[in-house]
Amino acid sequence: MKVKLILLGSLLVLKLGASAQSFNEQIVAHREKYKADFVTNEHSPLKEGDLKHLRFYEADSTYKVTAKVTLLEGEKAFKMPTYAGTTAEYIRYAKLDFNLNGKPTQLTLYKNVALSANPAYRDYLFLPFTDQTNNKETYGGGRYIDLKSGNITNGSIELDFNKAYNPYCAYSDGYRCPIPPEENDLALAIKAGEQKYMGEKKHRN
Repeated sequence: MKVKLILLGSLLVLKLGASAQSFNEQIVAHREKYKADFVTNEHSPLKEGDLKHLRFYEADSTYKVTAKVTLLEGEKAFKMPTYAGTTAEYIRYAKLDFNLNGKPTQLTLYKNVALSANPAYRDYLFLPFTDQTNNKETYGGGRYIDLKSGNITNGSIELDFNKAYNPYCAYSDGYRCPIPPEENDLALAIKAGEQKYMGEKKHRN
């Protein structure tokens, strides 16, 4: 019996280790693709030589949570301000409720009106947020997470803060980056995802 318990314990440790390694590998692959997109996107503020200045928190599976989705009905479009002084039309799409580090937390998910008219981006959803790491370890203007309506299953959606990224405004001026609404200002530190850009901020013509 003792030998069997030891074997079961060893298998559990191996399984947990493999799971952690697999998660780390997924985040590494996600970030490599994220960096590659800067090089291939003609509107990108960064070139290949700038990528060495990108910084990220270590992958942490505790920041990957399942959120309950409450769809918002009858919402009217509103103008979300951008850091360029312009606005973009969005609709409040859903409320996300989840527990993070033992604390009940809520965020609002948005849909861009113009993008939703394009069949290629019809299911695109936008999750901007600010938290207590801003202006310290992360960009002061907040960070974003991209989601899709197709990611919602049985009233829930997977929310991975390890995939939180900076808006282009973190690297250069001249971009129309939406300002996260106050309702998405989290009273906690999200130590996951992208950190402050360590390179010199660029000026776009």
